[in-house]
Amino acid sequence: MPRLHDQGTAPAPQPARRSDLIFIGFAFTLIVLLIHLPYLNLPLFWDEMGQFVPAALDLWRQGLWIPQSTRPNVHPPGLPALLATVWWVTGYSIPVTRVVMLLLAGCTATASFLLAIRLCRGLPGAPAFSAVTLLIFSPLFYTQAMLAQLDLPATLLTVWALYEFLNNRVRRAALVCVALVLVKETGLVAPLVFAAILWRERRRREAIWLLAAPAVLAGWLEVLAASTGHWLGNREFERYNLFYPLHPVRLGAALLRRLFYLCVDQFHFIGWAAILAAARNTRLYRSRDWRIAAILAAAHVVAVTMLGGATLERYLLPVLPLMYTAMAAAWSLYAPRRRQWNEILALAGLVVSLFWTRPLPTPLENNLAMVSFIRLHQETAEFLEQQRSDRIVVTAWPLSEAVRSPDFGYIQEGLRVREIPDFSPRTVSSLVLAENEILVLYRLDWNPGPFYEWFPWLARLRAKYYGFEGEVDGEFARQRLGLQTVARFHRGPFWLEILEKPARLNFR
Repeated sequence: MPRLHDQGTAPAPQPARRSDLIFIGFAFTLIVLLIHLPYLNLPLFWDEMGQFVPAALDLWRQGLWIPQSTRPNVHPPGLPALLATVWWVTGYSIPVTRVVMLLLAGCTATASFLLAIRLCRGLPGAPAFSAVTLLIFSPLFYTQAMLAQLDLPATLLTVWALYEFLNNRVRRAALVCVALVLVKETGLVAPLVFAAILWRERRRREAIWLLAAPAVLAGWLEVLAASTGHWLGNREFERYNLFYPLHPVRLGAALLRRLFYLCVDQFHFIGWAAILAAARNTRLYRSRDWRIAAILAAAHVVAVTMLGGATLERYLLPVLPLMYTAMAAAWSLYAPRRRQWNEILALAGLVVSLFWTRPLPTPLENNLAMVSFIRLHQETAEFLEQQRSDRIVVTAWPLSEAVRSPDFGYIQEGLRVREIPDFSPRTVSSLVLAENEILVLYRLDWNPGPFYEWFPWLARLRAKYYGFEGEVDGEFARQRLGLQTVARFHRGPFWLEILEKPARLNFR
């Protein structure tokens, strides 16, 4: 591998003109919008309709900072406040909500580009463009870019705060960190890391500015506790997100899953091979800027591994701009042809992963499997509304929530719902359906391929440490409950079955 140019003597790059940056930011945003056009009318998904959009609707309609239509929890009101402000001007609609998030995604790409320029200054090629291209087409960024959830705006503010901090604008970084913790509580990692670095560098007066973010977050927790009686909003949320993940088996599994996603999944290993070689053979990552970026990334990974019962990959989103920049920086040391092939292969791997899911258990929101799941439920909701609107729908969340209200994009009028906790054999076996009820079964826990059939010991561990008992299908419900199938829907690998009691024959 060629030696890295001595960054101390490399010619300083000319600062970009403001007009050029505006044009580049507009171009990134336009690209993000164009590649998401097919999904602007996509109904809400999972936590969008379970938490964040209901909280924003409560604020928009009733001025409630602590939501009532969903269970309050520790999540700060930053995103609901932004959405409610936009809806105050435009009115509520799903396309408007999607566009707001996509504009934030465009801003995130632009901020990542500026940060990459800072980290890669003096390097040959155009590593900043390579890094942002990988980010935009990363399946996780692609899906989160259109979802009204916290991790995308938290990524924007994390990258922005780091950029300001590296440019020695500590007060600006502190203000951005205040906004960050008002969007997501785990954003507290950034100001704590920055404050610790300044303290160690004996810049202790400046470090005090970074305490504003923890103080603001503490104020939000005080308001939440005064309203709900719980510092984190409710006792179940506290147990599941603070104590449940700390079991040694669950903690170890979560860490392995984090490392697998970042270093291997979605063909990330292509870039990590270059990162490891550059770290071993050059001084590329030994500057203060790179050390700070690495510390922040590592601290974030540790925080989201130890906090949060749901080990979702989207929590790692703030790490991706830093990781892709490190990859692009390492490739810049290659000869041009070799560099281009690595960039092309890594980009192709991300694009393939957008449509193809590895044969392992994975959250649907990690790629476009999410869209198939949503469309299946949308088709089902239309059927129920048109042909079974007089029935009570017995099903599990999230479909139970999707058909309960027209706010979420699935139905025109709300249906009556009886929600069950899951589709485990125990739950379904205990069901007693009334004459006016209809059962809707579907695969809630998606596992592509016979993963747990190949490794049955993992299925046993999952049942023991995560309480997952498996899920039944329509045949089980027909045999155990004596139901008949009304309709069955397929979309890609997903299925959904609607069952009801057989009609009684009326003999005279």
